Amino acid sequence: MKILVKAACLLFITAALLEGCAATTKISGPPDVVFKEGERSFQKGNYEDAIAQWKAVKESYQSPELSARADIGIADAYFLNKDFIEAAAAYEDYRKLHPSHKQAGYALYRQAMSYYNQIHGIDTDQTPVKNALITFESYLKLYPAGQYLPEVTEKIAACRDKQLQYEIYVGKFYLKTGKYPAAIGRFEEALKAFPGLSRRDEVLYYLGRSYQQAGQASKARETFERLVKEFPASQFAGDAHTAIGK
Repeated sequence: MKILVKAACLLFITAALLEGCAATTKISGPPDVVFKEGERSFQKGNYEDAIAQWKAVKESYQSPELSARADIGIADAYFLNKDFIEAAAAYEDYRKLHPSHKQAGYALYRQAMSYYNQIHGIDTDQTPVKNALITFESYLKLYPAGQYLPEVTEKIAACRDKQLQYEIYVGKFYLKTGKYPAAIGRFEEALKAFPGLSRRDEVLYYLGRSYQQAGQASKARETFERLVKEFPASQFAGDAHTAIGK
């Protein structure tokens, strides 16, 4: 038993020593050489190696331009490695450190895309949608004729659609659970907040149903009639006709 304990202690000490050695290992060499090594690692898809090499370049403080290239390289490596949380932070840091650099607009676009790539289903945390939308809109304000304008405009529309989907999801939950005033409030606010989006027919339909379940027959009929009038080809138009008839 004592032998086993001693062996375990020895293994623990050895592992600790090795970990300490690894933690203190530094990449050495002239910064420009290390930077090129980082480029080679990046091109091979070895993004973690590239990040480590470029961080070493930054720590050298030898050249502001080389540091700027290392900063954007690190952010790109995180992005391509699908580490989008780290990528968003790295692009933001780049813009703070190099606000007037020629790649500042690119960094802002990629920061927004880093948030966008964190978006999952409508039943999950919607913070990435909000962050992506804010950042894309910032790009529009700062670079109204920027290189990425078409992609940014498309992604803004997609983010707003995802926000509307979430509002419908929450409103339907309230409707399903009998919380009709809450459902009505959610759908009414969605109509105001998202004018012109393609899912407004769905919002009108569930708003009509919410009024119906809440005993507000006149408002329900008015909403269903509006749905049929504004969206006659909607998949919800048939059910709205039926509701009006009833």
